[in-house]
Amino acid sequence: MSFDIAVMQAFNGISLFTILMLMAIGLAIVFGLMGVINMAHGELMALGAYMTYLTARFFEQWAPGWMGVYLFIAIPFAFLVTFTFGYLLERYFIRFFYNRPLDTLLATWGLSLMLQQAYRSIFGAQEVSVPLASWLAGAWDLTDNIQFARNRIFIIALALIVLIAVYYLLFRTRWGLKVRAVTQNRPMAAAVGINTGKVDALTFALGSGLAGIAGCVFTMVGSTNPGTGQLYIVDSFITVVFGGVASLLGTVASAFVISQSQTTLEYLMSGSMAKAAILIGVIVMLYFRPNGLFAPKTRS
Repeated sequence: MSFDIAVMQAFNGISLFTILMLMAIGLAIVFGLMGVINMAHGELMALGAYMTYLTARFFEQWAPGWMGVYLFIAIPFAFLVTFTFGYLLERYFIRFFYNRPLDTLLATWGLSLMLQQAYRSIFGAQEVSVPLASWLAGAWDLTDNIQFARNRIFIIALALIVLIAVYYLLFRTRWGLKVRAVTQNRPMAAAVGINTGKVDALTFALGSGLAGIAGCVFTMVGSTNPGTGQLYIVDSFITVVFGGVASLLGTVASAFVISQSQTTLEYLMSGSMAKAAILIGVIVMLYFRPNGLFAPKTRS
């Protein structure tokens, strides 16, 4: 593999890493805090993508002169809608399945099928595309043979901003302290006056909102259809388990390793063989480190 190809493959891996990281961080926070296996997390990503699509359509019809900035409205809008949906979902659905992992898995899987059908009924079964802002079109030419797409550079910058914001929220705020306390020892956290139910709801909503941002990012690199979320849900769960449940650092490191490995292996072999090789590698690693790369310390 030449140097130019290696650089381009690494850049493509980083682009995949951003979407996978945004999806996996939300899953890691929810799974680590509540032990909820949310199979509908991919459909929350699709919801964010569809909200981005609706925002773009609104700007196309009512403010075509402002199409260049519609993304700066679409990103917080996608987050707000999925955050609110996630909050209501936890309050009126998920909370009844706590401490029942198998029931939670089946219930959220059924919910994912219902959401897919809802998207199919509302938006149609065909793929929908979001127009790319003019300032994101084209590429930045590093050399004659190395070009970095501007939309992917923007995606990487956005993912870094989100990652920093999540880190600050979890490790530099009072609410983040409550989340970590509940994760480490729920009965003791409740005993000292922390409203664990409220922490659960807001944390689930945050994870949903991050999936919404991931969906918004996805529209910049691909078309959206009712099954879009299924493209990333399995990889996201693998990322969470591989990195260590409830470990922010582990999730980021795992997403980076898996995304880089996938793009490199897909260049050398078929896509299905690349995924199989990655899965085998994860299984082997988990044999030696069952708790993942960065297992968090907990008290019980």
